[in-house]
Amino acid sequence: MLWKLDPTWLMMAVASVTVMGFFFGSIMDAIMADDGFGPFGNMILITVGFFASIFVANVHGISMGNLTFAMGTGLSGAFLTLAALALVKAGLARM
Repeated sequence: MLWKLDPTWLMMAVASVTVMGFFFGSIMDAIMADDGFGPFGNMILITVGFFASIFVANVHGISMGNLTFAMGTGLSGAFLTLAALALVKAGLARM
């Protein structure tokens, strides 16, 4: 799906996900406090997790013909990435 996008649409997608990632990153920073990565760090993890999950799904042959399915895949990957790394950070802090 990402490979078929025009460069202009790809930049708009990255910008949109980044802006929404900062919004959600700020909220997650308020919720997670010391276990989080700050609003900017959360934004980076959400953005990278979003596009990485879509890329991994495409590599494994899952077609993203439906935008709703692509958004669900991206959001799932974004928050799973953030949750997994926050869990690792919290675990390392307690050792």
